[in-house]
Amino acid sequence: MENLKNKTIGSFVAEDFRTAAVFSKYRIDFCCKGNRTVTEVCEKQNIDADILLENVLQVVQSENGGSIDFNSWPLDLLADYIEKTHHRYVEEKTNVLLPFLDKLCKVHGANHPELFKINELFIGCAGELSQHMKKEELVLFPFVKRMVKTKESDGILSQPSFGTVSNPIAMMMHEHDNEGERFREIAALTNNYTPPADACTTYRVTFAMLKEFEADLHKHIHLENNILFPKAVILEKDFVEVE
Repeated sequence: MENLKNKTIGSFVAEDFRTAAVFSKYRIDFCCKGNRTVTEVCEKQNIDADILLENVLQVVQSENGGSIDFNSWPLDLLADYIEKTHHRYVEEKTNVLLPFLDKLCKVHGANHPELFKINELFIGCAGELSQHMKKEELVLFPFVKRMVKTKESDGILSQPSFGTVSNPIAMMMHEHDNEGERFREIAALTNNYTPPADACTTYRVTFAMLKEFEADLHKHIHLENNILFPKAVILEKDFVEVE
């Protein structure tokens, strides 16, 4: 048990995504801050590390509802999955949530002024994520796929315009941190997505969608920060750079 306390949160989730539910229960960020050890997290959040690890191990050792082993996927397949699953999800849901939040501000804003800030935060999130995903789809993901194909064919990898893959990855991770912080603020303003007593159906549906959006964003960021990005850095080291 003691050696597991020095294992990072992100590595637990990378090996078995079902453990994400345990960390979420304890309000532990397994995506943007997945590089922290169990000991670091528990000391900071005043959590009993032994109890946390017992809960995690119960999930890992359970044979029911096994999770997809994304950690074993080739990087080109994982990049495609992220784009087709999580990028499309963001695009679809933002198109629904933006008008819903605007409507809530107009109808309920007088009694619930926090809605204006929630709306402002989500508008920012939608705009930033749209640009972020385009950079991944047009720059980073194509390079990752090119590395995979070049490796398979024993070819020579030409140096990209951004120098090393670590450069766009650092930018993407910084932007992940920004969105993680933005949604922590949204969660606080919504009382962890709990609609007020006078909430109408649209109000309740909107809060439920925001909660789902955050959960999907956590998985999205986890797949990149804890699996795709570090493996891309390792893969690049296999090549001799040429001009």
